[in-house]
Amino acid sequence: MSGVSGMQEFLDGLDCPMYVVTAAAGGQRAGCLVGFASQCSIEPVRFMVWLSTANRTYRVACSADVLAVHLLGRAQHGLAAHFGGLTGDEVDKFADIAWHEGPAGAVLLDDAPGWFVGRVEGRTDGGDHVGFLLAPLEATGPRSSGWKPFRLSDGLDIEAGHPVSGT
Repeated sequence: MSGVSGMQEFLDGLDCPMYVVTAAAGGQRAGCLVGFASQCSIEPVRFMVWLSTANRTYRVACSADVLAVHLLGRAQHGLAAHFGGLTGDEVDKFADIAWHEGPAGAVLLDDAPGWFVGRVEGRTDGGDHVGFLLAPLEATGPRSSGWKPFRLSDGLDIEAGHPVSGT
């Protein structure tokens, strides 16, 4: 962790939305729970997703032309735990999950309340994570006006399938 005084307290105050990101390339599928992601441009719309270099989703995403970013609702702790607490190096995360192929061969989760598929426009090294800059190709949002996003605080009990080394 950073030696900057007060930085951990700053980070502890955040409660960001979490997403499931899926990738497909070379006949492989992968997906993981992601907490580092955000819209990063208004016009044109761009979204940055940061993937841990320790996990399989990163390795598959490096060869993928598109990634799919899925919203999760507050009540979807099980789906979040499935994609955040298991590692694709040991199990097929899609074996018992309803999904279908979407635009440009993207893997779309049937139970996600919203998603977008984005073309990978670039990658940025960020230390133990790499940022994937996405240009949206197709999207759908939550259909319920009462929908609330799954947030970091909703998943604090999920032990990462691929913990960051040294933590």
